[in-house]
Amino acid sequence: MKNNVTVTTLKNGLKVLLKEIHTAPLISTWTWYRVGSRDEPTGKTGISHWAEHMQFKGTRKFPGTVLDKAISREGGTWNAFTYLDWTTYFETMPADKIDLALRLESDRMVNSTFDKKEVASERTVIISEREGSENEAMFRLSEAMQQTCFRVHPYHHEVIGDMADLHTITRDDLYNHYKTYYAPNNAVLAIAGAFDTKTMLARIKELFGKIPARPTPPRLARPEPPQRGEVRLTVEGPGETTYVQTAYRFPNAVHKDFFALSVLDSLLAGPSNLNMFGGGISNKTSRLYRALVDKEFAVGVSGGSSATIDPYLYTFSITLHPKRNAEEALAALDAEIKLVQDELVTVDEIKRAIKQARAIFAYGSENITNQGFWLGYSEMFATYDWFTSYLNKLSKITPEDVQRVAREYFQPQSRVIGTYIPKGAEA
Repeated sequence: MKNNVTVTTLKNGLKVLLKEIHTAPLISTWTWYRVGSRDEPTGKTGISHWAEHMQFKGTRKFPGTVLDKAISREGGTWNAFTYLDWTTYFETMPADKIDLALRLESDRMVNSTFDKKEVASERTVIISEREGSENEAMFRLSEAMQQTCFRVHPYHHEVIGDMADLHTITRDDLYNHYKTYYAPNNAVLAIAGAFDTKTMLARIKELFGKIPARPTPPRLARPEPPQRGEVRLTVEGPGETTYVQTAYRFPNAVHKDFFALSVLDSLLAGPSNLNMFGGGISNKTSRLYRALVDKEFAVGVSGGSSATIDPYLYTFSITLHPKRNAEEALAALDAEIKLVQDELVTVDEIKRAIKQARAIFAYGSENITNQGFWLGYSEMFATYDWFTSYLNKLSKITPEDVQRVAREYFQPQSRVIGTYIPKGAEA
């Protein structure tokens, strides 16, 4: 699966991964920065996401008013994303037009202007985005769950940030954040597509090699202490539907148990797509779908976690059936978890769970944009070897492995249960 990936690090610390794929005349370039919501102290929550927005407001060489038109005119697409551990920018373009993307990313790594008027304008946009999310039942519930699960660790807050901070973050706060974390020695450049590696590397050195390295960015070291018993919470709000979430502690992506838990995830809830830009597959054959949806405890059920630097969460989400209450759905969920803990899963069922997990992994890895994504994404919490060895590690998981991690991680004393109670459309 490595497919002749070239990995090199420039003198200024920029790590470069190049993967030639000549199936289509396209190239996808991803610029990753090791900064996300986990790097934000109280008072500056949401600053990484806001800084990402400001990167689209332009530089002197590439004014914001012409950026989008320039990419579209050349037949390309582009976007950016901020998450817990990282921020990334990508462009997928016709192969002969990719130089525009390279020039753009090398320029805005150091020359974004952060104009005061643009900062003020974007404040309004992000506050409106936050207000819109607050109207959604699952956002309200998920935020309450996250705040309860993490009292100390900066995973405590949503990526968009707390409303209080969105009102008070200044232009200088944003610019200093940008200058601290947007540095070649804190970045990974990942490119996949139809190019010649030698020529591409020479051009990257020409455009990015002159950018000076900066001091190593500070990191918040605030490990979450162990949870000492089950916690339950309720959230009230508008709507007609009751939702239930159950969150368990989950290891980071490089932990030895991550892969066994991925198979357990596939078995119980249907496989999670670690590539957040890929598609999904049906979970109707999963144990929880059959136990909760088919038996009308719920109208929908899902589960999943993320590949993260620090230990995070595995969360089950249940959309309650109108004729049922939350305790009935939780009892059905717990019964299925206990079955896995008490009775060894058959080899055939494990094979099917692995097959489904492999399938969704393949679906999220097949096109050139996704290949570029995985080159850099895996470097945010491990290395590209994590990606190339993923399927092999899944295939080695046994029924005993799945039972062991179910017993170890899915224990009531280490979980948080949240219920969203609707108060009707007028609430």
